[in-house]
Amino acid sequence: MNKLQFEFRVDKTTNTVLMSREFAADLSSVWDAFTKQEILDQWWAPKPLASKTYSMDFKVGGKRFYAMVSTEGQENYGVQEYTAINPKTNLQWASSFADKDGNINTQFPTSNWELNFSEQNGITKVNIAIKHKTLANIEMLIKMGFKEGFTMTLNELEELLHHIKN
Repeated sequence: MNKLQFEFRVDKTTNTVLMSREFAADLSSVWDAFTKQEILDQWWAPKPLASKTYSMDFKVGGKRFYAMVSTEGQENYGVQEYTAINPKTNLQWASSFADKDGNINTQFPTSNWELNFSEQNGITKVNIAIKHKTLANIEMLIKMGFKEGFTMTLNELEELLHHIKN
């Protein structure tokens, strides 16, 4: 079996985090995992955290309001505002930290995510570009453990897709 690709790098000239990840799953399953609340909540947090979606309106201009919940029940909130949706090929959103009422927390940076999906021979590749206003914003998130946390989160998705398939 081929080793599935994973890449994580920072482009300092464009203040962008670039990731590429392959999954041994069909395009529809991977797309659904990023766009359906009941599937997102099964993987959109690094263990032992859990994802809990409070509301999700999957359309351009719509939002997903969610929390990452610790084993002690502490919740850290986030908002994803969808800015572009091209089914099974491209998905874009603005990602922000939020308070318990869904208000954007301006003490943390908002980032713009663009995900591009493609499938070849039963392997679906997701290219993710996360654009930040400044390099300092990226450095702050990296210090908070973003690379490790999101890598773990994508591993959760890989596990979930394996179980869905089998």
